[in-house]
Amino acid sequence: MVFYKVAVNKTVLWFQLCDGMIFNHDPPRCVDCLDCGGASHCGMECSALMAKNIGGYDVCTTIGKVTSTTTNIIDNQNPHKGVIVKMTSSGSEHNCSLSVSVICDSNRVLGPHSLEKLGTCDYAAVLQHPSGCATINGHGKGWGCVLCLFGGYLSAGAVYRHFFLGFHGLDMIPNLDFWTRLPHRTQSFFASLVRKFRGPTEGHRNSYSPVNF
Repeated sequence: MVFYKVAVNKTVLWFQLCDGMIFNHDPPRCVDCLDCGGASHCGMECSALMAKNIGGYDVCTTIGKVTSTTTNIIDNQNPHKGVIVKMTSSGSEHNCSLSVSVICDSNRVLGPHSLEKLGTCDYAAVLQHPSGCATINGHGKGWGCVLCLFGGYLSAGAVYRHFFLGFHGLDMIPNLDFWTRLPHRTQSFFASLVRKFRGPTEGHRNSYSPVNF
């Protein structure tokens, strides 16, 4: 999985915008990494980790968790400009955060090259990436609404049948008999359409013999 790394003076930052980080090689080696995977899996249980060299030792600080990640448009008047991905982490000593401005660039990935400190444990970085470009697509919106309504119907029906009627497993699905028979009914429907448009089959035409009077 791709992760980003920024090194400024004696500070190193690793972060991932969409998920947790996975290190196939060269993982972070720093002390105090208990809340981000521990010594054996350091950096693999958070979305942003910072290491500072203090007294000759690299000391870790988790500044972002996957569960606390939010995404917002940089400029509501110009959504094509990009987005801001912010992740936070609440520690015993202080709260930390990382805000990454993802500038729209449909042709390349560039950065981050710098790290800005905004507060005691608040940082900001900038990178250019195609994922920062807004995608506006009005096609298929009707089908999306249908699927959402259908999913809501199944969920509400399953909850009702489980908690109020005591059903479990597949029996929780509302109108289960209808859904199990639906493929056969669909097949029969299309078969009847084929027969209708093709006319009588060869077997039916040959079932009658000419009669001589």
